[in-house]
Amino acid sequence: MIFRMNGLEVKTKDSSFYANFRFRMQNRMGFYTQGGTDFGISEWDARVRRLRLRVDGYVLSPKIGYSLQLAFTRGDQDVDNTGIANIVRDAVIFYHFTDNFYVAFGQNKLPGNRQRVNSSGQLQFAERSIVNNTFTVDRDFGIKAYYNNKIAGMPYRLKGAITTGEGRSVNTTDNGLAYTGRVEVLPFGEFKNEGDYSEGDLEREESPKLSLAGGYSYNFKTNRTGGQLGKELYAARDMGTAIFDLIFKYNGWAYESEYMKRTSDNPLTFNNSGNLRYVYAGWGNNHQVSYLFKNHYETALRYSILQPEDLTAIYEPRKEILEAGVTRYLRKHRIKAQLNLSYNTEDGDWDFQDDDNYWGALFQVELGI
Repeated sequence: MIFRMNGLEVKTKDSSFYANFRFRMQNRMGFYTQGGTDFGISEWDARVRRLRLRVDGYVLSPKIGYSLQLAFTRGDQDVDNTGIANIVRDAVIFYHFTDNFYVAFGQNKLPGNRQRVNSSGQLQFAERSIVNNTFTVDRDFGIKAYYNNKIAGMPYRLKGAITTGEGRSVNTTDNGLAYTGRVEVLPFGEFKNEGDYSEGDLEREESPKLSLAGGYSYNFKTNRTGGQLGKELYAARDMGTAIFDLIFKYNGWAYESEYMKRTSDNPLTFNNSGNLRYVYAGWGNNHQVSYLFKNHYETALRYSILQPEDLTAIYEPRKEILEAGVTRYLRKHRIKAQLNLSYNTEDGDWDFQDDDNYWGALFQVELGI
């Protein structure tokens, strides 16, 4: 048994079993104001945001891998949407046919947008963007396949999945499935230490690095407002989600962008009492730019926009958020302190006097191994 800052490792003498145990927690405090000029507090956010235990390894042979992840805080268990404490986040088995091709069976993240596939422990802001929160396809149970190779020295990756479409809370499933595919190309070569799935240029790339990706997820007969996430709909609906994203890093600078668009032919559902639940049909765009100083402080700026379309626009306003962040990295993303300040607007009106606009601030400390 060996303890390092990348986890607690257990390995048998004959190398037939290996396990790496890790934990992390995120403790935060923050608030949101009543308005743009009214700095009275409308809401406090003081809690353990995340507390997770993760185990990765293999059995019998490195070809047969596994990953388990458990969550122990209410916000991580989706209790408010499902009424069920979903402790299990990941429970998946991998089989590696070759170094370039492997499949997964079980529950883990779909090959969706980059910011969601990024671990929440690899973010440069305390939370993901409103674009991700509205359109992400998140975790699901099913079969996934991953292939990577090079064309003329340029790395590319192909990812696909066939899953239940109902997310983590599923007990029984219907005959509607979700189909997800994603393609990534890295025209300037691989990032250091898989930095294309870690925000901020903590590796200080010595030459420019870029990853471009696109994907699509079609969820047939889903029962939830966000497909794999959200509250139960009053009737099953089909939805499609298009995803385009990129990340660029060079010499401490980083830029990340995501565009997502969701469509549904009939997004509204009603119960017998006339209550409404609906699929958010529309699009969103997120941009983040940052610079890491040599003293391990990072400054970052983010702009996000959500634009509802069609029938959704009757019930949802256009939202825009401008956010600034400062992060102090003590041991890269494993141990860090983050301070974020945001200005939140609706319907394209940035006036401080608008009653729908408000400020937010979050301070978060992450500690993990």
